[in-house]
Amino acid sequence: MLLIPAIDLQDGRCVRLRQGDLDDATIFSEDPAAIATQWLDQGARRLHLVDLNGAVAGKPKNQAAIKAIIAAVDSDVPVQIGGGIRDLDTIERYLDAGITYVIIGTAAVKDPGFLHDACSAFPGSIIVGLDARDGKVATDGWSKLTRHDVLDLARKFEDYGCEAIIYTDIGRDGMLSGVNIEATVKLAQHVRIPIIASGGVTDLRDIEALCAVEDEGIEGAILGRSLYEGTLDFAAAQEMADELGTA
Repeated sequence: MLLIPAIDLQDGRCVRLRQGDLDDATIFSEDPAAIATQWLDQGARRLHLVDLNGAVAGKPKNQAAIKAIIAAVDSDVPVQIGGGIRDLDTIERYLDAGITYVIIGTAAVKDPGFLHDACSAFPGSIIVGLDARDGKVATDGWSKLTRHDVLDLARKFEDYGCEAIIYTDIGRDGMLSGVNIEATVKLAQHVRIPIIASGGVTDLRDIEALCAVEDEGIEGAILGRSLYEGTLDFAAAQEMADELGTA
């Protein structure tokens, strides 16, 4: 089980939101690159970046912080990024800059043709972010709940050739309320590509629960507020995940 620390960027700083609310942000660091180095020193094997300003603007907005993080990261540690990715040029610039995976969320739902083109142009580099509540996909920073069924969209996007799906239960993200294991497993069972769980991871019990269903196709989990508020120790969590995976 791959545990992936999240670095959410807002105005050049590392923050965490509650349920995606930009007005409910807690600032954790003025130096996101130092935070990236901190997670690498604790054994992180991938990093998850979110350009929160970019998600609102529809184009990259935290370029300086992102470049600093890439410069601080070992070249063999994959970095994935989402937020405001709306065109192929943006994807190409990110990949050229050293990003490994580009995450397409709202744009994948609103403009499936763009996602299809992205998967064709950059095979192996595109991850889809599906945010859902009660099985229905949400868009626009979770402000709009669509009628799209998360399972149907996941199968459709798998056929396009996306590398993996990040599944976020938006009712739990940033709330330290536990992972929605049932919904995550249900999604993983409906597709062949890996699922990365997101939202609600609180402590080692959640890591243990995720590892217990890893064989269903759940490749990893994104960790956010639990790391920054200290309810989960990253090094201990990854060690546990490795041991349970070996077992």
